[in-house]
Amino acid sequence: MISAAASDAASGEPAVTATADRPVRPPDAGPAGAHPVGPDGSAGSSTPTGGVGLPAVVRRRLAPLDNWLEPWSWLATAVVVTIAGVLRLVNLSHPPGLIFDELYYANEANELRQYGFEWDETNNTPAYVVHPPLGKWIISLGVRWFDFTEFGWRISAAVAGILMVLIITRTARRLFHSTVLGCVAGLLLALDGFHLVLSRTALLDIFLAFFVLAAFAALVVDRDWSRRRWLRAVDDGLDPTLPGRAGRPPFAVPWWRLIAALLLGCGLAVKWSALWFIPVFGLLVIWWEAGARRSAGVRRPWLDAALGEIGWLVLGGVLILGTYLASWSGWLATDGGYLRHYRADNGMSEAPFIGALLNLWHYHTQAYGFHSTLETEHRYQSWPWQWLLLGRPVAFHWTDQTACGAPSCAEEVLLLGTPLLWWSFLPALAALVWLGIARRDWRAGAILAGVAAGLLPWFYYATEGRTMFSFYTAPALPFLVLAVTYVLGAIVTPSGGTAVADPAGNDRRLVGAVIAGTYVLLVAVCFAYFYPIFVGEPLPYEDWSARMWLGGRWI
Repeated sequence: MISAAASDAASGEPAVTATADRPVRPPDAGPAGAHPVGPDGSAGSSTPTGGVGLPAVVRRRLAPLDNWLEPWSWLATAVVVTIAGVLRLVNLSHPPGLIFDELYYANEANELRQYGFEWDETNNTPAYVVHPPLGKWIISLGVRWFDFTEFGWRISAAVAGILMVLIITRTARRLFHSTVLGCVAGLLLALDGFHLVLSRTALLDIFLAFFVLAAFAALVVDRDWSRRRWLRAVDDGLDPTLPGRAGRPPFAVPWWRLIAALLLGCGLAVKWSALWFIPVFGLLVIWWEAGARRSAGVRRPWLDAALGEIGWLVLGGVLILGTYLASWSGWLATDGGYLRHYRADNGMSEAPFIGALLNLWHYHTQAYGFHSTLETEHRYQSWPWQWLLLGRPVAFHWTDQTACGAPSCAEEVLLLGTPLLWWSFLPALAALVWLGIARRDWRAGAILAGVAAGLLPWFYYATEGRTMFSFYTAPALPFLVLAVTYVLGAIVTPSGGTAVADPAGNDRRLVGAVIAGTYVLLVAVCFAYFYPIFVGEPLPYEDWSARMWLGGRWI
């Protein structure tokens, strides 16, 4: 069965619910008559379990998902990832030639492979580019292995898209403690046309989305690791009410958090818009650490979390910056890049290392000036409030010079989200806010934080009239899918985490499962209908036109 995305309303922690991995049991493991645990997790009147100091309900809050090696979950994950792989790899070389911004990024990837920096072949001069190089370095890996062909410059994006489906499946399973809900999240992402098109095109946005999602996944694992650490320490006799180190678990390196920092650095080295996720994810770490301390019984959990984790967050910032600079190693280690010797060329001193960094800083000020003043009108530009409504998708490829067995034909690759899925995002976000507040569920807050970091900054830039496109939504997409998955879980199971029968005898869980299953099936049908314009299959003109549901907005 599908698990509930329900929470223990008293604590904001997941209720123990029925999943594909374990049966239903009452959400409160304390004995009959035990007093409930308050929001601070400190109601010590509950009877401890196993002779240790933590009440059973608090122990449940600190206990992470430990059965991540469960074979059934990996088999189900493999099925979902295989579906994603087939959709993204079959006929990847179509359409032929460079489409949309592949004209820039595929060529720049090939130049990086040859020179270590971007080069303007037409004018035989260093090329001025406004995005960091990592995404193009990744594209160049495919070119290196499969030559400068359509398959070669697109395969890296396809692999990134497939890995995103794997990561969201496992992360959703960890979040919701449900293999079925994990697979639902993976399947929804696999069957999204927006994600499919980006996964089959040599643009940068799929790599940005990949690194942001991977960083979030690493932080979720870090959260579980931290709580397991606190639980073991208290079981070993730790008194968390003691001041200083005496009331803390033994020293340990939060490797997953540092991995998340490296991944955020990689995202920043693809596109600067990853910057907004850095403070948001940092706040998530503090929030989660304060929650763990509160559940363990620390007297001032927020202050203790801030003081205890600030050093690791600073180290994470250093790793982010170091990773970003490392992505520019080709430009730094050579002499021919754009503005590589700006200071020397303008009569200023240029020390061997500091001078290179100062030149790179000047390059960045030039690129920032371009981004902040970009107001050139474009046929496919759109505003942030249109994105989730699919108000103006981007045509990557179009031709009517194709054969389809009809007098008039059309062939298009349209960056369009699967309509039924995307038009579910706004209702799902509204429901997520309501459920998150009502249940005080950390998962709802974490998902909303990811959506906010991915979308809200663009509303600010819209006030300045900056030219924007719908593919800027890419890093927020996994969190939007998680929002839908959360709501589907809430539909299946009520907040108590048990099946509830109404007076007529109808099983709430069964009805919810039918609703959720029907929704996923309809998304799959909708995806299949639009699939030809996601991958550029030739269609009779009438069939192509029938898929333009919003008329001129989609043309």
